[in-house]
Amino acid sequence: MEHYIDVGDDELLAGLVRGDRSALPVLFDRHAPTVTRYAWAIAQNRQDLEEIVQDTFITLWRKSAEIVLYEASLLPWLLTTCRYLAANAGRRHFRNQADELPDDSRLGRSTHAHREAENAKEQLRWVLDEIARLDPIDRRVCELCLVDGVPYGEAAESLGLSVGAVKQRVLRSRARLRKAVTADEN
Repeated sequence: MEHYIDVGDDELLAGLVRGDRSALPVLFDRHAPTVTRYAWAIAQNRQDLEEIVQDTFITLWRKSAEIVLYEASLLPWLLTTCRYLAANAGRRHFRNQADELPDDSRLGRSTHAHREAENAKEQLRWVLDEIARLDPIDRRVCELCLVDGVPYGEAAESLGLSVGAVKQRVLRSRARLRKAVTADEN
C-alpha cells in the first residue's frame, strides 16, 4: 500500500485492474470524504448514506477494468456512480412504500404536510436570497463550502485565500444567516 501513496488515480486504477487490493484503500482514503459529502446532499434517506458510499467503492472495485479515465482523477466517475446509486435507493424506497388510501384524519395531515413543505421551500428561497446578499467573496465561499461541500483547502486555493480566511468567512456568514433567520422568526 505504501507504494501507492504518491501516485495518481490512473496508476491506482491500473493496480485495481491487476487485482492489487492495496490500491482500493488508498482510493477510498483519497476520495471517500468528497463522495460522502455528495451522497449526504443527494440521498433521499440519510440511513442509506453509508450504504451508498460503500456501494460506490464496491462498484469501483468490481468495474475497475471497464473504467476509462478521461481526466487524471477518478472523482468524476465516483460521483456519477454515487448519484446513480442514490437514485436507485430513492426508487427502492418509493417502491416499498405502502399504497394505502388515506382516511379523513390522514387527509388533514397531508394538507398540513403540504403547507409545511411550502413553508420549507419559502424558507430555502429566503436563505438563498440572504446568501445572494453577501459580498461577492463571502457569497462564493458559502456556495463552495456550504452548498457544494468543497473542502476549505480547495476553496481557499481556488479563491486565492488562506484556509483560515475561508474558515472565518464561513463562520461569519453562518452567524449572519443564523441572525437573519432568528430575526425573521421573531
